[in-house]
Amino acid sequence: MFWVPLFLLAWAAAGLSCGRLCLAASRAAAQEKAAGRGHELTLYETAFLSGGPARVADVTLVAMAKTRRLLIAHTGWATVVDPVGRDDMERSVLGAIGPAGQSRIGEIRQGAAAADPVRALADRLVTAGLAVAEEAGSGVAAAVRQVRAATVAVLALGAVAVLMPSEERSGGGQVPVGVWFALPLLVCTACLLIARVEVHPYTRWASPAGQRLLGALPARGDGLTAVAVRGVRATGDPELRAAFSHRPHRPHRPQRGATQRGH
Repeated sequence: MFWVPLFLLAWAAAGLSCGRLCLAASRAAAQEKAAGRGHELTLYETAFLSGGPARVADVTLVAMAKTRRLLIAHTGWATVVDPVGRDDMERSVLGAIGPAGQSRIGEIRQGAAAADPVRALADRLVTAGLAVAEEAGSGVAAAVRQVRAATVAVLALGAVAVLMPSEERSGGGQVPVGVWFALPLLVCTACLLIARVEVHPYTRWASPAGQRLLGALPARGDGLTAVAVRGVRATGDPELRAAFSHRPHRPHRPQRGATQRGH
């Protein structure tokens, strides 16, 4: 009967992991049910749900460039023309550029993406159930991983019990020991199958409700909406695409022999 403690361990692993998965899935489902009703996405919200904080900064930069309040060169530099921002996002971009009025686009994007207005936007979307909270998608994913680990543990414990000497694993009447371990294994497998069918996939930024709102957007929106959804590559301006894809050249490092050629 030495297999009984192994059997109890198998049930403990299966019960705890499957219980955690059910709890995480029910919380996600409750948030999903109440999210997104009657909400109409703004341009900045669309950008965040599609590409996160960096996409919000990109949309703001492109919008300011299109209205000639910011000059963006194909070399990757942005120059302020109008130092007055029309909203918090534009003011964060101007703050990232700094008092000199000129800065590289990569540095502006980093500064604006980490500014308070973008963090406040993210918090509002998470509260509305449209953006992925840190614990939402990761909680379900972690619970699924735990059930998978429990499945492996049940298989291992069952194998140990089956491989025990016959006198140590007898005591189940006519029922083989492996059948007892098939019960927690069946529970784990059923939970994984249900999770695969019922639990909605999470992107990095948008929750399932946010993904539905993004999917409801017109296939051919205006230029800024296309940038918000697909990024700067969606703009029709080749100068802007070149500016955002520009990388500063690294200084050439002379070969060791060349530095000693004059000696």
